Amino acid sequence: MAFIDRVRRPFQFSLYLLWKLPIAWLAGVRVTGIQPDHCTTVVPYRWLSQNPFGSTYFACLGMAAEMSTGLLALAHVDESPRRISMLVTGLQASFVKKARGRTWFTCREGDAIRAAIASAAASGEPVSITVNSTGESRDGTLIANFAVTWSFKAK
Repeated sequence: MAFIDRVRRPFQFSLYLLWKLPIAWLAGVRVTGIQPDHCTTVVPYRWLSQNPFGSTYFACLGMAAEMSTGLLALAHVDESPRRISMLVTGLQASFVKKARGRTWFTCREGDAIRAAIASAAASGEPVSITVNSTGESRDGTLIANFAVTWSFKAK
């Protein structure tokens, strides 16, 4: 999986992030682990990611959550035999607790994403899938849940 190998090289991926998603890079969103079936990202609580209420700004949490799903999608699109376009078409979030430190977001639905992309490649029709990313603090406390809807279409 070529894309996953590139993500695993921190310096190379940091440059990619700076070039393609500069606001996420500035906010400190980083990838901590990626495999074909799951991806984990982290967002810190610091000056650039804070809100006036003493926690991480919801948009920064959303960037990390979306990135944990999007990197899996990019990895599986990269290995598809056909060119596939991808687009976020929906987002739902629930916030359970204030994020007052680093928050790790994990999406464990890489296999479902792979199947959706394969279906779009085989049929030529758009395929939508909603995948979940769960945000937790260092001690495992649930911070937020995000449901990201992706649409895939063969070009």
